[in-house]
Amino acid sequence: MAERRVTIGWAEGLHARPASVFVRAVAATGVPITIARPGGNPVNAASMLGLLALGAQGGDEVILASDADNADDALDRLAKLVQEGLDELPAAA
Repeated sequence: MAERRVTIGWAEGLHARPASVFVRAVAATGVPITIARPGGNPVNAASMLGLLALGAQGGDEVILASDADNADDALDRLAKLVQEGLDELPAAA
């Protein structure tokens, strides 16, 4: 299983608008991805409700993971999005 540990760059954490940006980015990858707080249960990263239920705040660490064969690129892009706290989806590469 591939995983990335990242610190949330959005000051408000993964709530409302940042969560929406993140969920759309996950869905666009087409790869099944989970997100969890260290020691917590993973949730579907493409689920807005699951993401909001994490209660992840700015500066918290989260773990992005996937067991899909092609997950590394998707995890790298999503990790960058979470770390940099972007307000909109980056252009596709």
